[in-house]
Amino acid sequence: MLGYVTIGANDIEASGKFYDAVFAAIGSERKSSEGGWFFYGPIGGEGMVGLCSPFDKKPATGGNGSMLGFKAASTDAVKAAYAAALANGGSDEGAPGFRPADATSGFYGAYMRDPAGNKLCVYFNS
Repeated sequence: MLGYVTIGANDIEASGKFYDAVFAAIGSERKSSEGGWFFYGPIGGEGMVGLCSPFDKKPATGGNGSMLGFKAASTDAVKAAYAAALANGGSDEGAPGFRPADATSGFYGAYMRDPAGNKLCVYFNS
């Protein structure tokens, strides 16, 4: 059902560096960068996540209650994406781990914000 999603950026280069690193950790890549847009998608697939400055020229802001979840292939990939996010201008919103915290299997996720404040989750479901 989902065709694509757009994420707002205030500094397209800084945000591009962040998403290049996070998406590489979960097996995705930048597909194109033209006209002020960067598009990302799985290796061998099409671009489904667009990164751009807001059309109305106002600052990009993270929506309260809005979050994008990106599926990873393993708990190690979740950990790598989280580390890549923090090393590339992101901020912590919840370290990698099972949710709920006392679980030992099931949903394993990490939460972060990108340089524009957009909230993301990278997760693996065992």
